[in-house]
Amino acid sequence: MDIRSQISMVFHLDKCIGCHTCSIACKNIWTDRKGAEYMWWNNVETKPGTGYPSKWEDQDIYKGGWEMKGKNLTLKGAGKFKGLKNMFHNPNLPVIDDYYEPWTYQYEHLFEAEEGDDQPVARPVSLITGEYMTPKSGPNWDDDLSGSQEYARKDVNFRNLSTQEQEAMFQLERMTMHYLPRICNHCLNPACVAACPSGAIYKRGEDGIVLINQKKCRAWRMCVTACPYKKSYYNWNTGKSEKCLLCYPRLESGQIPACMHSCVGRIRYLGVMLYDADKIKAVASCPESELVDRQLEIYLDPFDPEVINAAKENGIADSTIDAAQKSPVYKFVKKWGLALPLHPEFRTLPNLFYVPPLLPTMAFVENGTYETTSESFWGAIEKSRLPIKYLANLFSAGNEKTIEVVLKKLMAVRLHRRNVTVGDLPENEVTDPMKEVSMDKDTADAIFRLTSLPLFSDRFVIPAAHREEAMEMLESTADVKGNHGFGFKEPPKRGL
Repeated sequence: MDIRSQISMVFHLDKCIGCHTCSIACKNIWTDRKGAEYMWWNNVETKPGTGYPSKWEDQDIYKGGWEMKGKNLTLKGAGKFKGLKNMFHNPNLPVIDDYYEPWTYQYEHLFEAEEGDDQPVARPVSLITGEYMTPKSGPNWDDDLSGSQEYARKDVNFRNLSTQEQEAMFQLERMTMHYLPRICNHCLNPACVAACPSGAIYKRGEDGIVLINQKKCRAWRMCVTACPYKKSYYNWNTGKSEKCLLCYPRLESGQIPACMHSCVGRIRYLGVMLYDADKIKAVASCPESELVDRQLEIYLDPFDPEVINAAKENGIADSTIDAAQKSPVYKFVKKWGLALPLHPEFRTLPNLFYVPPLLPTMAFVENGTYETTSESFWGAIEKSRLPIKYLANLFSAGNEKTIEVVLKKLMAVRLHRRNVTVGDLPENEVTDPMKEVSMDKDTADAIFRLTSLPLFSDRFVIPAAHREEAMEMLESTADVKGNHGFGFKEPPKRGL
């Protein structure tokens, strides 16, 4: 076993209120520079919807991620030969119109306009060209299903839903939506790393965070093509690619990423997962129907003595193992089986997991009216206003059974807690669902606690950075002349 540690995240979609506070926090810290105006390392999309950049999920357009060619796992739209062929013209690269042309307003005109009979206005001005423009799209242009005829109906995840199922989602009495916040997934099998011709993108050994070395980047932009989630961006001013770095300077000082710190809905969880790197290729190459289960198997039990010994032999610190044992991500993903990866069919093995939205399944439409009797609570899952097939296209590579199990677990917790706080349900309506998903009362209470009443320290368990080990490595590589293996020289000693 090649045991490594990975910083992983869970986003609980039932708690997201779509306020975009996370996006603004990230924007103010990282992408408020020239050339980065259109970048949103953290963005919040409305589903159903086409997202940002437009239709990013459609790899027939963008050719992102990995695919199986016979028995070989290959990049879909990048790589040595494909990259060479598309060096001067890459038809799969998103253009600015797929994102949006960023703009500001000519606010000074409101104050400097001469007196007249008309009302002065602040005209929109392009942040790229400096010319007047008419905004035609934005990073959240289809927020809250605005313009659903043009945007939401073009959602790629409708691909195998019948016309009737699609139309049901847009009838007023059955309309449903949920928010999907997205950041870089810091994947176990990142396509961006494999696609970069200059080797500028790398995955940190100590915590698995994927970063771009700005000195090595040569603006090939193959990372933009290769990332199926379109979370690598090109800075047109500096000529370098940029992406979410999970606020690693904050993590190294014991702070959480800015988007997570500012999250109003407290939907975000961060922790360490231990995984077996020897299994990555086999898991990423498995049949599509097995991808979710096989990916979850790659993460290991941090309480297993064999795993602990193997982790220590591989240089993983005791503090990191302890953090993995306390990780909220491990509980949601492995222990309880409630969180799933986004679009596992891209085969990048993402480390950002989502608890699918249960939505108000306490009621459903039957014969044109809402049915709200208590007997319908459990059965409402199969008749949810948001089709399970749609959620399966998002989180389980089309496997509806996987989604159904997760939703039933979430509903079992709700029924149990309603029975505890209100006590108006028949006993069998509470116990039968819990038996069906093999859940006891203690587990239901633990899920409720971490979902609804978690402390800050429960949601975020950050391992120590162990900077002293890096310094020891530098010192151990020094030769007798004081030269270090990394090209540094020991500073001269100064006397009084």
